[in-house]
Amino acid sequence: MRFAFFVAAFLGLAAPALAQDAPARHFTVDDIFGLTVAADPQISPDGKRIAYVRRTNDIMTDAAVSSIWMIDIASGAQTPLVTGEGSHVSPRWSPDGTRLAYVSTESGGGPELHVRWMASGESANVTALPEAPFAISWSPDGKQIAYTARVPGEGLKLGKMPAKPEGATWKEPLQIYDKVTYRSDGGGYGKPGTAQLFVVDAIGGAPRQLTFGQYDNGGGVEWSPDGRTILFSANRREDWELEPLGSEIYALDVASGGIRALTSRNGPDEGPQFSPDGRRIAYLGFDDVGNAFDQTNLYVMDADGSNSRQLAASLDRGFDGLEWTDAGLYASFEEDGQHRVAKIGMNGRVDRSPARIGSTYYALPYTGGEWSVSENGTLAFTTASATRPTDIGVTTPRGTRQLTRLNDTKLSGKVMGETRELAVTSPDGTTIPAWIMLPPDYVAGTRVPLVLEMHGGPYAAYGPEFSVDYQLYGAAGYAVAFANPGGSTGYGEAFADRIEDNYPISNYDELMAVVDAAIAQGFADPENLFVTGGSGGGVLTAWLVGKTDRFKAAATHKPVINWTSQALMADGTAFFGRYWLGALPWENPTHYWERSPLSLVGNVTTPTLVLVGAEDYRTPRSEAEQYYGALKLAGVDTALVVTPGSSHNNLSQSPSQQAARTTAVIDWFDKYRKGDIAD
Repeated sequence: MRFAFFVAAFLGLAAPALAQDAPARHFTVDDIFGLTVAADPQISPDGKRIAYVRRTNDIMTDAAVSSIWMIDIASGAQTPLVTGEGSHVSPRWSPDGTRLAYVSTESGGGPELHVRWMASGESANVTALPEAPFAISWSPDGKQIAYTARVPGEGLKLGKMPAKPEGATWKEPLQIYDKVTYRSDGGGYGKPGTAQLFVVDAIGGAPRQLTFGQYDNGGGVEWSPDGRTILFSANRREDWELEPLGSEIYALDVASGGIRALTSRNGPDEGPQFSPDGRRIAYLGFDDVGNAFDQTNLYVMDADGSNSRQLAASLDRGFDGLEWTDAGLYASFEEDGQHRVAKIGMNGRVDRSPARIGSTYYALPYTGGEWSVSENGTLAFTTASATRPTDIGVTTPRGTRQLTRLNDTKLSGKVMGETRELAVTSPDGTTIPAWIMLPPDYVAGTRVPLVLEMHGGPYAAYGPEFSVDYQLYGAAGYAVAFANPGGSTGYGEAFADRIEDNYPISNYDELMAVVDAAIAQGFADPENLFVTGGSGGGVLTAWLVGKTDRFKAAATHKPVINWTSQALMADGTAFFGRYWLGALPWENPTHYWERSPLSLVGNVTTPTLVLVGAEDYRTPRSEAEQYYGALKLAGVDTALVVTPGSSHNNLSQSPSQQAARTTAVIDWFDKYRKGDIAD
């Protein structure tokens, strides 16, 4: 072939052009494969290097493949640290920065705790475990590593099996559960056992178990600077199964194993961080007054648990992460559709970092993100962008810059949907934060079909972040309006409490105001309105179509339809009825019913697609199936889409399943889309 081409060229003959399809200008389902998300950035103690996790969607295995990479901050050079077969996650630096602990399945068996010597590049398996360890924490002298892992236990025994003949094939034995929470979303049906705290030599050997008993122990593992004490959070109450917000902070004496409680309030306390001198402890928590939602506050106390006081009380935001290094106490929180990190002074002063932290949840535009801070105050973080998944950024005294651009080559030839702010005011005069993502190649002044997409939670928030789902909607010609209605976090306690004791009822007017704003500002075609959302957004979807016929079609993902069955079937059995509904189902059945979308099915005329994961235990599959059955009986056009193997989290779906699920919704909307795009 090369010789023939040479002869043709030499003789001046025209070589035939090779047929080749032009690459798609817009984001497609094929583009989900190869997307790379940067996650879990861990900065070295000296602030010079960042170890982070790359998760890349692999087309051959239809899964996200995790590897660990390192960035030299000064030069920006990247080096692969742990790649190849298996999953490699949770990098954690030793205090002197000479070693890196991580969790890997490279052996082909279960997860193993490894340590890598950075100078030589050699790694060693420290301990093999039946299940993945979490809360990995180095001792201050670098000689030991603490972690939490599940310890198998004995469950309730009932029934007797007859003698089994030799060679007989029998069915599986009985499965017996006796816990209040007997299954968990993403974890399936529980096995007997508890999570306990361990410590192991950093050079390997048999681990030592530090905690015991019927409680799950080991949240937020933190060593004291002198290495004598380990802090952790746990719910060790006798009635722990029925008190989901009963966690306290405990101090464990490493030498003796003695445990003492440092907090004792009615409400959860967690996330402890020692001050560098060991004299104080910062932590997160709130007073449990029975509300569906309470913002998490920041506190500091003496190392013995005395003199607790709230820090930054004037900052009306909920804290969600802490780190205390020689550079100071750093905390993260949601604020106005962004995730922020700030240095918190002991006088309550809040110095916000310029960094905008981005969420690794690339399916939908939730706020959030991951970060770490060095001893000199250098901040490593996952970046935020409306057109790219997360990269790694860094903030130093010299400024903030982005260190990676993992998807630029892949997406540089694509025209992506543009996100703009949308001015929205609810009927009561409250500003509702909102955005609209316009289709790629949008022509100013034209009206396009509009999808109202609503976040779950409901105590969560959206922001101008990257979303695979939205880019696929945009490529199909739809604009997407998304908002933070009452109940959303990051706008203060009062805004979140707008839905206290009335969700989803009060959100209706706010969300319809979002739709009306998109029409009034010239973006949306009022004859082509569609609505969708997942979890809490699925609740709202079902609620909206029970209240209005303005939408041409709807798609409700993993909804709650009947609060009675939700309260008794979800993996938060002890939580939902007591906190969200204020009573158990038999104590106030009328209240349960009036807040259930199932009560409105008789009003629904909107064709409504119902979607759910086969192994969703947060808003169980039975909720979606109830709604599907009710819509069928009511004569409403509907279909049921079940994703095999999927839990509540969209990213529990494989990339191909994510693509199929979203395009199923687009196909459903296209079925009812009216005519051409209106001017």
